[in-house]
Amino acid sequence: MAHHARLDADADALRTRWTRALEGARSPAAGPDPAPYADNLLARWQEPQRHYHTLAHLTAVLDHVDVLEKYAADPDVVRLAAWFHDAVYFPDRSENEERSARLAERALPEAGVSDAKTAEVARLVRLTVTHDPSAGDRDGQVLCDADLAILAAPPSAYAAYTAAVREEYHFVPSDAFREGRAAILRQLLGLPRLFRTPYGQEQWEATARYNLASELEMLSLPTGPAA
Repeated sequence: MAHHARLDADADALRTRWTRALEGARSPAAGPDPAPYADNLLARWQEPQRHYHTLAHLTAVLDHVDVLEKYAADPDVVRLAAWFHDAVYFPDRSENEERSARLAERALPEAGVSDAKTAEVARLVRLTVTHDPSAGDRDGQVLCDADLAILAAPPSAYAAYTAAVREEYHFVPSDAFREGRAAILRQLLGLPRLFRTPYGQEQWEATARYNLASELEMLSLPTGPAA
């Protein structure tokens, strides 16, 4: 019962945040009631195949956007992109970001958002495939930094994150998962910078690199019986 009560409270808080972002991005009094759109998105973020990409992740990304807001060109557009960036999520499919972007392209005009801002939300969602915004892409930098901020979490939270990711990919054999995860970690560690905003570089970069390197080292340890 307490778990369900907490989920209800989380959902209520997120509905309020959705309404503020939508009303900030669209013309005053434009479009229909925000509530049904919030409910549709919240239902998506609570689907049973999710273990990391849940309401907790959505809330964390929105919280990090709030922290980075001053670097964004249009913070409410970034917030809408955060809502949609994993709105379609099936771990066994590779087109989640594209399908999420297309969902935004369908829903936002109906909700009263201009074509230009809708296109920007969809562009930002697609950017989360690579997390590689250009130097002048302020909104892209904020969204990508907010999405990757989990990499700089304290040890216990980082361990919970990696465990949740593994649970989402429970259908992948252990050796294949370790190999794939290690490749992702090496790719991230090979980037000149994980974070593009000044705040992210100062507050998150070093801790994130430590966490990634530590996880990569653990993945490289032998798992079979000793020879």
